[in-house]
Amino acid sequence: MAEEKKIKLSDLNKTLAEYGVEALEGVSIEGDIEIEIDTGAAGIGPLFAYYFGQEVAQIAVQLVKFARSMGYPVDALLQPAAVAHAISPAPAEVVEAAAKVPEWKVATSLVQAKFQVGIDETWKYPIQEVTLGATKADGGSRGHTIKIGGEKALPFFYDAPMPHRPVVTMDVFDMPIGMAKAVKMHYEDVINDPGEWAKKAVTKFGADLVTIHLISTDPLLKDTPPREAAKTVEEVLQAVDVPICIGGSGNPDKDPEVLKAAAEVAQGERALIASANLNMDWEKIGRACVDNGHVCLAWTQLEINSQKELNRKLMKVAGVPRESIVMDPTTAALAYGLDFAYTNMERIRLGALKGDEELTFPMSSGTTNAWGVREAWMVRSPNKEDSDWGDRMLRGPIWEIITGFSLAMAGVDIFMMMHPLAVAYLQEITQTLMGLIDAQTPDLTNWVKMEV
Repeated sequence: MAEEKKIKLSDLNKTLAEYGVEALEGVSIEGDIEIEIDTGAAGIGPLFAYYFGQEVAQIAVQLVKFARSMGYPVDALLQPAAVAHAISPAPAEVVEAAAKVPEWKVATSLVQAKFQVGIDETWKYPIQEVTLGATKADGGSRGHTIKIGGEKALPFFYDAPMPHRPVVTMDVFDMPIGMAKAVKMHYEDVINDPGEWAKKAVTKFGADLVTIHLISTDPLLKDTPPREAAKTVEEVLQAVDVPICIGGSGNPDKDPEVLKAAAEVAQGERALIASANLNMDWEKIGRACVDNGHVCLAWTQLEINSQKELNRKLMKVAGVPRESIVMDPTTAALAYGLDFAYTNMERIRLGALKGDEELTFPMSSGTTNAWGVREAWMVRSPNKEDSDWGDRMLRGPIWEIITGFSLAMAGVDIFMMMHPLAVAYLQEITQTLMGLIDAQTPDLTNWVKMEV
């Protein structure tokens, strides 16, 4: 009994090619021929494959694609019904298989879809409105107050106007610090005087608020005593009449005492105390805010459940009223987790609008974190094979602008920033989106010769 052997036509062709055989004459192939039927090869149905073979069908696919690209109406020729009528007779099972193949139709136009802007019906709960600063009539000394929050939808919906625009607080430090050249050049004349620094941020750079960072209190720096650091807060309050934010050094052991002393010095001014977090004595900071009439900044690290926990503890344990809480869910800068920061803030805002009472608070962004990434301040990439990064004097501010603007779309109400140009552009962008100002759009028709 002869041994059964299967060979593919492609293998046969390969074997003949190896022996240099270009053509066969007077040769017949005997035996059973098995054909694999492809029922959906880009329009080539089972009947086509049955009659002409698998390999021929694949060649046909390419020819059809070429003809189609040239504009020839070839698709109708490949429909199962057309092939069945053109070639007969055909086995019943093949005809039945062809009938089950849906006709391939050429799209003549894009699917019509209408985009509608509107408030989600599940957004039933407004964001808590918070007032920053206190005038003389309120027991403070600020020239005016600032209101944030109150939103009933995601930002910049035309049919859900934002009651208050996003605001910017510019950073001031109680001692000179290392800064990127693009930033430092704007503050070199005031870097040793926090009061003058704050005044310049308001009068020249248009800051809505100023944040005084008491970083000298860090034990690893000057270890300034809390009461001495509080004198700097008094100096800033004397220098400007805008609402202020008071921050510590970030040291979990020292900050509660520093912020308590600062809160007492600024009693009645309704300052934003930055910040309480779960890794330090948040209760002491929260009670200092309550006792002295301030707003507490609740800071967490990119985790929505931690934010809910801290907010809940500040309200139920420390007694901080709802109208005196602002959240800081942490800002990761552009290209360093900005997508995650955005998603976290957006989830917080959506949860709040849908009724999560532990999240219905305004949000703050440490947009200054943009300057912590190397792409914002380095002259060039440390990798020699990288392309040129461009002018760092423009690159850095752009990094800060994009970080801030992205998070504005997630619902941020307060932006902590540093570079004057970034502040100006973010204010213009957000106010333009709110319809408060008309931004001047440059003429793009002659973009090749435009000067930047």
